Parts: sequence; C-alpha cells; structure tokens
Amino acid sequence: MRRKSRNSLLALSVCLPGAALADCTAAPEPLVSLSFESRYADDDPSRSILDEDAEEEAKEALKTLDTFINDLSTRTDAALESNDSEAAVCVMQALATWAEADALSNLKTETVQLTIASRIAALALVAAQVSPSAQPAHTATVTAWLTRRTEEQMTFWETAPEGAASGNLRAWAALAVASTALLNNDHVMRGWAAWSLSYVACTANEDGSLPQEMSRKHLALHYQLHAVTPLTVTATLLEQQGVSVMNRCERALDRIVAFTVRDLTAGGAESEAITGEEQSLNQGAGDLKDFQLAWAESWLTLRANPELEAIVAPRRPLRYSKLGGDQTRLWRGVVTEK
Repeated sequence: MRRKSRNSLLALSVCLPGAALADCTAAPEPLVSLSFESRYADDDPSRSILDEDAEEEAKEALKTLDTFINDLSTRTDAALESNDSEAAVCVMQALATWAEADALSNLKTETVQLTIASRIAALALVAAQVSPSAQPAHTATVTAWLTRRTEEQMTFWETAPEGAASGNLRAWAALAVASTALLNNDHVMRGWAAWSLSYVACTANEDGSLPQEMSRKHLALHYQLHAVTPLTVTATLLEQQGVSVMNRCERALDRIVAFTVRDLTAGGAESEAITGEEQSLNQGAGDLKDFQLAWAESWLTLRANPELEAIVAPRRPLRYSKLGGDQTRLWRGVVTEK
C-alpha cells in the first residue's frame, strides 16, 4: 500500500542557522569540457563487453568530477550530522565556484551526454541539502547553473538513441531533473521527470524485468539494479513534490523492485533464465557494495518490504555519493502515512 511522505528532502536536511562566510577550502579547478567514448566494445551490440582501454580513459576523464562529488557528499554528511552551518556554507560555496565557471557546459561526445545525468543529480541533491544554510547569492548561482545543465539534458533526451532512451541512463536523467526541481521549484521539470521515469518503468515486463537491461546478457541483473536506483529515488522525490507516479502502468515500479529484490535473493536465476547467461551478480546481494543498495532507504518510505529491509538492515548506514550522500540519514526519519 502506498504511503505518502509528509516531508521533503529539503525539510529532512537540518535547517541550520545562517552563517557568515566561512574560511572554506578551495574547490578543484572547474571542469568545463568533458570528452570520452563508450566503455564497451564497438562490435558488441549488447554493450556487455568492456573495452578496457576505453574504460580507463573514461575513468580518467571523470576523475576530477567524481572526486569532487564524493568530497562534496562527504562534507555534506559531516556538516548536517554535526549541525555545522559554516561547513554547509562551504559546500555551497564550492558548488558556486563551479557554477560561476559554467562547469560541464561543453560536453563533446554523445557518450558524455548519455552518462552525465547521474553526476548532475548528485550535485543537485547536495545543493538541496545545504541550501537552507547557504548564502542566498551562492544558492541562486548554483540553481541557475544546474537549471542550465538539466535543461540541456531534457533537450538531449528527446532525440537520444532508441535503446538508451528507455534504459537506466534515461532514468538517471529523470533523477537529475527531479533533483534540480527541488532547487528551482519548476513544475515543467517535475513533469518531465515523471514522464521520463514512466517512459522507462512502463517498458517493464509482467515479471518486473526491464527489457533494455535484460539485453545486457551476463550484466542484465547488474543493469536492472542500476536502473532501480534512479527510478525509486526519483519516484520518492516526485511524491514529495506532489507528483505521484506509483500507480502508473499497473504499478510498474512495484513490479520492477519486486523482480530486483527477488532475483538478488536468488542469485540472478530469473535474469539467467531470460538471458541464457549466468549473471555477474550470481551471489545476489552478497556481490553488492553498500552503495548499490542505498536506494532502498527512499523506497522503504513508500513501501514496506520485509525482504529488502532484511538485506539492507545489517549494512546501514548506506551512502552513495550520486544520491547526495548518506541515504540512511536522509530517509530513515521520514514520517509516512498509509
């Protein structure tokens, strides 16, 4: 049974008293341009065979950005856990440094445009948490910057490649847009996020498997899980912002999550039956790192799920930098009602 949250992500963040400009450590040099190609072998239409050289090139290209995001989420967790308003101010100031440089404005390849959304989501979710105590000018600058980046994503995805348009990367774009809407209160963005989430979720088979992710052979369950993360967190954020997606396409999200939890428990048996290949996650949840289960904290505010709760309970707190940090801190205190 759906439960509607009374709180928002902004309300869950500690509302710290205003602070004077703190003595903040410098942010890394803003990354304005970004270029890399697909990590997967060119002759593999299933995109399940990694090209090791391309993988290393992509990691190197993203190193500055991913390090920045991880640092920001760690600092955000520390600031809000300790009620440190000056530390929160510094997080937004670091974001403002990148915003003033119009970082990530020159995305040179289609692969970058396809994959940048998870990083935009992370930046927006961090900004939303620290905004109650940030300097208004910094918040305005960061909001305008993230709005530009998300609007570019909204335009890009209207003509994105067909397969990607219904897969996990589109789901991450929905999360980026829903997260930015926390900052700019943009109803059009909320609508686009809800539509994009539905565009992916409504492809689900009756059993809850996602066709685009099941095409990934031995990585099918891995990518099903990778899609579940943005789908569930986006759904929770939209519910908080007054846009319900839970009943769409015969409760597709419920089926998707149920398949994922069930197949993780079974060591990928269902995905193997669909694909004909043993799954990379053949040990199920035992193969996972904690961040891969961080989405569960938001989902459990919407749906009681004893099986999922049993999987994540021993692992708490669950952190994922691309979801803005410690999800246990963010979601475990949410008051819900049936």
